[in-house]
Amino acid sequence: MNAVTIVGAGLAGCEAAWQLAKRGIRVKLIEMKPACYSPAHQSPDFAELVCSNSLKAEHLTNASGLLKAEMEKLGSLTVETAKKVRVPAGAALAVDRGMFAKEITRVISQNPLIEVERRVVGEIPTSPAIIATGPLTHDELARDIARRTGHDSLRFFDAEAPIVAYESIDMSVAFRASRYGKGD
Repeated sequence: MNAVTIVGAGLAGCEAAWQLAKRGIRVKLIEMKPACYSPAHQSPDFAELVCSNSLKAEHLTNASGLLKAEMEKLGSLTVETAKKVRVPAGAALAVDRGMFAKEITRVISQNPLIEVERRVVGEIPTSPAIIATGPLTHDELARDIARRTGHDSLRFFDAEAPIVAYESIDMSVAFRASRYGKGD
């Protein structure tokens, strides 16, 4: 089999590359940094997180905790690395972002089955490929995806909590409670 091409060395791209390589499959991992940075990028390292607690809670009572437990059973590089560089954050699996990205970059770059290319990808590769660019997809590649799918735009929805002014809440129909039943 030819190498599987993975475009994007974020969390998903690095995890996919790691899992394929663990199974003896050659990978070509293409990352646009440092040739091109999005507004969210800070360093040339892989798996860059925007927030130290981007990996969310560890409790098995919620989806993010259950997903991490399942990933850990499958030998996840993401979870293993996060646990090595974790920082205190209550029930969340929070990490030192710089150390996390550096370690993921080191491990991926040293794997003999993973060839890393640093360049911008302008179109979907013809070989077996995984596009793991998420919301930071380069304009050229986004246009190619839109052309091939027949959609003029792509959307990404984040779970960011809205900010609500207290004065705008009708307290006659609302109630107060602490988050997750913790605190006052």
